[in-house]
Amino acid sequence: MRSWLSVNSFTALVALCSFQVKADDGASPTARLDSGPIVGTTTALPSATAVVNKFLGVPFAVSPPERFSPPQRARRHGVLNTTAWKSACIQQFNYPEASRNFTISTFNTPAPEESEDCLYLNVYAPAAPARGAGRAVMVWIYGGSLRFGTAGQRTYDGSYFAAYEDVIVVTVNYRTNVFGFPASPELPLIARNLGFLDQRLGLDWVQRNARAFGGDPSRVTIFGESAGAFSIDALLTSFPKGSKPPFQAAILQSGQYSYRTTPTVSSSPAWNNLTAALNCTGPSALACARAAPASVIKNIIERGALQFDPVPDNLTLVSRPAQRRISGNIADVPVLSGTTSQEGRVFVVGQTNITNYVRTTFRSAPVALQDAILAAYPVGGEYPTGYDAIAQIFTEFVFQCPQALFANATAAIGIPSWRYYFNATFPNLQRFPNAGVYHASEIAMVFRTYNMSTATAEQDALGKFMQGVWAQFAKNPHGGPGWNAVGTGDEFIGGAADLDLGVIGGQGWAGVKVIRESEVDGRCALFRPIYEATTGLTIGA
Repeated sequence: MRSWLSVNSFTALVALCSFQVKADDGASPTARLDSGPIVGTTTALPSATAVVNKFLGVPFAVSPPERFSPPQRARRHGVLNTTAWKSACIQQFNYPEASRNFTISTFNTPAPEESEDCLYLNVYAPAAPARGAGRAVMVWIYGGSLRFGTAGQRTYDGSYFAAYEDVIVVTVNYRTNVFGFPASPELPLIARNLGFLDQRLGLDWVQRNARAFGGDPSRVTIFGESAGAFSIDALLTSFPKGSKPPFQAAILQSGQYSYRTTPTVSSSPAWNNLTAALNCTGPSALACARAAPASVIKNIIERGALQFDPVPDNLTLVSRPAQRRISGNIADVPVLSGTTSQEGRVFVVGQTNITNYVRTTFRSAPVALQDAILAAYPVGGEYPTGYDAIAQIFTEFVFQCPQALFANATAAIGIPSWRYYFNATFPNLQRFPNAGVYHASEIAMVFRTYNMSTATAEQDALGKFMQGVWAQFAKNPHGGPGWNAVGTGDEFIGGAADLDLGVIGGQGWAGVKVIRESEVDGRCALFRPIYEATTGLTIGA
C-alpha cells in the first residue's frame, strides 16, 4: 500500500522528534519536526498563567500538490518561519449572487487568500514542558459542505484551549470541491477522495510529530463540525474493529455520515460539465483540466453550482456506513456528538411557505407522510411563522434525528457514546437577523473566540464550560463529558429512556442540564421511512 494511503508510526522518526524545543526568555519558540526545524511565535492571553506557542502554516505535505493527485509527505527543509496562517485551498461559493454573498458573509468573513498551495496546518501548544508522556492533542477538521473552509480562520484559533485547558490543538487544511474530490474517470477510485487523503496525511503528521510540541501521539482526539464531522464519521467507519486508528476519541458537531437524508449522487455529470466548459474533451481531459488556470475552474464550478462529492472507495469512505456501524465493524473509540437546537435557520432564510417546502422536499414520500409532517410543525402554534416551522423541519430531519440515530447506534454496539444539544444564543454570535441557535453557532463557544469585549458574563461562563467539557473528553474519553452516556437504541422510537442528553446552555443559565432524548426527538419517528430508504436498513421496531 502506498504511503499516502496508510497511517504508520515510523518509530525511528518519532524518536527523532520526541522532544520539545523550548525558547529562551524573549526568543521565538522552535520545534524540530521529522522534516526539519520550524520557528513560531508566542502569545499570552488575559488572566492565563500559561504562555502559548503558535506554529502557523506548517507544511504537512508537498505544497502545492499536483492538481487532482494524492498528497505526498512534506520534503525535508531548513529552518522555516511558521508565524502566519497560509492560504485557504480554492473555495467554492455558488451563485446566484445573493446566495453566494450570504454564504460568504456568514461562513467566510474575513475572506482569506486562496491558493492551491494550501496543504499546511497550525499548532497551538502550551509553552511549558509537558509532564509524563505528553499532553492530549485535539485535531480540528473544519466544515463547509466539502466545498469551502480553511484552518486559518480566527474562529479556529486554538490558543484558548492551549492556555486554559493544557491541551494541544492542531488545525489542518484540506482540499474541497473539485480540487479535493475530482470525479475524473481517468483517476483510480482510491485517488479521487483527495480531501480525505489530505486529512489522513495530516493525522499521520500528528502521529510523527506530536512529541515535538509536547504532545502524546497515543492521545489524539479528532473533532470537527458539519462536513468536518462528516469527515470524522468517514474515518470512524473506514477503520474496522480491531484496527489502530490514529486517534483515541472523536467529537462530532452537527454532522455524521452513517445516516443520510438523500441517496448518494454521482459527481460524474459535474466533472463532464466542467471539462466541457474548459473545452477539455477526449482521453486527455484530465491533463487538460490540470493545465487550466485555477481561477477559471473556480468560476465555472461556482457559476454552474457544480457539486463534487466524495465517492465510496471502501478506503476513505465505505459504501454502507450505517450497516458498518450497527455491525460494530468500526473504530472502537469513545464518541461525543450533538447538534444545535436551530441548525436549519441558516439554510432556509427567505423561505416562508411551509406547504410548498414540504411538498418539494419530501416529494418522493407518500402524500400521507407529507401531510403528517405539516401537521407536526403547525404554523401559528409552536412556530410563529412559516420560516420558523421550515427551519425546525430542516433542523430535525437533516441534523438532529440522524445524529440521534448515530449516537444510539454507536451505544448499541458497546462503544461509549455521549450526546449533547446546544441551546444558547448570544447577540455577538448572530451572523444574520433572527439567526437563533443556528448551524455552526457553537464553534466560537467551543474555541472561545467570540468577541470578549461584548460577551456577557453568561456567555463567557458557558464558553469556559464548553471548552472545559471538550478538553476533558480529549484528556479522558472513557470518563465522558460529565453526564450519562447514551443507553440503547430505544430512545429514537419513543421508548423509555434514561436521562442521557446533555442540553448545553439555555435562557439565563450556563452549564448543562440532562434530559431524556425523547423530550427533543419526539418527531423523529416521522422521518424513519426516509432514513430506512437511504440506508437500506430497518430502523427501530
